[in-house]
Amino acid sequence: MTLLGERWPGRDAEAMAYAVAYLLPLVQIPPRGLWRRSGRATWANLESWVGRPLGTDPAPDGAVLRYLAAFGPASVQDVATWSGLTGVREIMELLRPGLRTFRDESGVELFDVPDAPLPDPETPAPVRFLPEYDNVFLGHADRSRIVDPADRPRLGFGDGRFFSQVLIGGFIRAVWRFESGNVLVKPARRLSKRDAATVAAEGRRLVAFLGGGEVRILPA
Repeated sequence: MTLLGERWPGRDAEAMAYAVAYLLPLVQIPPRGLWRRSGRATWANLESWVGRPLGTDPAPDGAVLRYLAAFGPASVQDVATWSGLTGVREIMELLRPGLRTFRDESGVELFDVPDAPLPDPETPAPVRFLPEYDNVFLGHADRSRIVDPADRPRLGFGDGRFFSQVLIGGFIRAVWRFESGNVLVKPARRLSKRDAATVAAEGRRLVAFLGGGEVRILPA
């Protein structure tokens, strides 16, 4: 904004900065979130950042396929929620010949890329600590596939806030935060001894990475 004001002193610098942010392709570059403190948001022109001109094909097919490769199988509404696109059903119909389709327990059609892995349903899911705003949670319209609706208010999701989450058995069963050098874990329900031990073991890896103290599992 300062540079814009210097270049066009007769114009409103703040208004010009908003115009640039809304009308030009930009990318927020690192560092933004820094360990243990926040950083200032810094923006760059997308073309200069990636080192090549933008493509001229406005079709969103590539972005949808990349989404499915990461988060499929997914429904039309899942794709729309993640991407913000309109007309997603028409896009999926065009892509249908090259996709695999399934039905979930409610009969909703799901799409996936043809070479995506399909693990056995009994494959154990490891405990994982996720950051805030992780797309594993935000990337679907139907979030009951990753968090029990009954657990959402217990985890604090009912008030619209987002928290760092803990995956236990493939579901968000707890939230966590880093406080006073320790990793604090707040489960939605009382954990079994086995789950508590696994969470503590994975949490110790996180503590070692953060350079903190210990893992503390709080009462449910």
